[in-house]
Amino acid sequence: MNPYKIITDSNTDLSPELIEQLGVYVIPMTFTMGNKLYRNYPDERDISNKEFYRLLREGQSAKTDQINSVTFQETFEPFLKEGMDLIYLAFSSGLSGTYNGARLTVEELKSKYPGRKILVVDTLAASMGEGLLVYHAAQLQKQGAAIEEVAKWVEENRNRMAHWFTVDDLNHLKRGGRVSGAAALFGTMLGIKPVLHVDDEGHLIPMEKVRGRRQSLDALVKHMAATVENPQDQVVFISHGDCLEDAGYVAQQVREKFQVQDIVINYIGPVIGSHSGPGTVALFFLGKSKN
Repeated sequence: MNPYKIITDSNTDLSPELIEQLGVYVIPMTFTMGNKLYRNYPDERDISNKEFYRLLREGQSAKTDQINSVTFQETFEPFLKEGMDLIYLAFSSGLSGTYNGARLTVEELKSKYPGRKILVVDTLAASMGEGLLVYHAAQLQKQGAAIEEVAKWVEENRNRMAHWFTVDDLNHLKRGGRVSGAAALFGTMLGIKPVLHVDDEGHLIPMEKVRGRRQSLDALVKHMAATVENPQDQVVFISHGDCLEDAGYVAQQVREKFQVQDIVINYIGPVIGSHSGPGTVALFFLGKSKN
């Protein structure tokens, strides 16, 4: 079996420590804030997550970009030249053109490296939902799975990767067109917190409205109870928009109710955070379905 590299993008919101442990390569996404271009490196070398959310709270906004073909080529070619095969696990095509951009680049590279396997899989996932699929893919690789087996597992299980999250500030969803201006205004006045998920096509979908922050966090765990499968065997991921205490509360509820194998908590990075805003909390696990 030829050696292969698992590659993904920084929308996985994985920590540098976990990336190193998994042995995957992460392409930094880019975003513009205050007329300055940043790369979303997992090690925060361009801008820290803390600083990013501070700027958001002060009223600044960020514009995000998809990965271009030059970046894909510069990332993929060194591995191909070393004789390695590649599998790229991409950010949801329902939220970005990154997956399609990767596919076009790979078609060009396949003719240049006919002896190499270069696979591109749409995770239909975001943030640490995408990250959790990458985590499982890396575990399979460590167990000796072939590159095709890893691709097949992700394709067969991506619609079991549940994403449940809530936001603290409706105005960020308003800017992204997820809620109307009137809904954001009245929802803020009434203390309404939406609970959302990512559907089978990888789109962001509002599911319910809950009054109060604590109730919205409890709703994430309620949805987990409805669909989770074999929680005692699972590693659960939780990401947050600079609100570690709230993420810790959700983790505590999950531990008490499901006795899961482990829970990994990390920041929602700037690319996803640009659209969800400070105070977002997201819960990811494998279930019967995404919702």
